[in-house]
Amino acid sequence: MQYDRIDARILDIVQRNNRLTSDVIGEMTGLSATACQRRLKRLRSRGIIEADVSLVSAKAVGRPIQMLVLVNLERERSDIIDKFKKAIKSSAEVVNGFYVTGDADFLLYITARSMEDYEQFTRQFFYGNLDIKGFKTMVIMDRVKTGFAVPIKGLSED
Repeated sequence: MQYDRIDARILDIVQRNNRLTSDVIGEMTGLSATACQRRLKRLRSRGIIEADVSLVSAKAVGRPIQMLVLVNLERERSDIIDKFKKAIKSSAEVVNGFYVTGDADFLLYITARSMEDYEQFTRQFFYGNLDIKGFKTMVIMDRVKTGFAVPIKGLSED
């Protein structure tokens, strides 16, 4: 997708703090607030900006247990993959889900209130699904970096 150097700067700014006003973003990029709003609207409509979200601490909201889970499906058929993607999307416990290559078919980031809650979740979500061959849970001991900011091409180009 096409964007220019100013769009790149706007993307860099809103990835780090999407609560800034168009006036502030405009000052930081040399644009008027109206021009900044037009660019943001265009970036959203083109799907370059996918969502405006707040990162919430799982621990602060009573979900201190965090896991990365590798999931292997019994068979890789499109209907089974699509069914599992739908299950991921409808599960509140699954914060992020990725269809991946390598040793697993899916990688999930899951939060829970306790290990007992996670065990109940596994019984329902994994063991209750006959299309799942197996899963491997890695408990997160320390969250070292959190965010979704991606490097933006064009920031340092003239």
